[in-house]
Amino acid sequence: MTDSEKANILQEEEVLKPFYARASQAEERLSRLEAAISTKNDTGNEEFSKTISELQSKIEDMKLDHVSDKNKASLEIQRLQTENAKLQYRILHLLRALEDADSKRDS
Repeated sequence: MTDSEKANILQEEEVLKPFYARASQAEERLSRLEAAISTKNDTGNEEFSKTISELQSKIEDMKLDHVSDKNKASLEIQRLQTENAKLQYRILHLLRALEDADSKRDS
């Protein structure tokens, strides 16, 4: 290689140095951005997972409350049906007594 070729290569390297520096800086910034996004996503995923866990817990609590309310309602329905049957029985006997009283009065 001749001296002029070596000089041309050195000149080209000097011209390209700023571009290499900018490329290196861009790669560093990109690495920092990727790290920041990764950290942010991890935090977001943790918060998302926490929110999902809280919602699942609330759903389970609501299911338990629903079952409890359903059992209470079922017991209340049974109580009311029993009371209704007793009242119908009393009404039936009161009507018979009334009919007996009316028939005795008429005769």
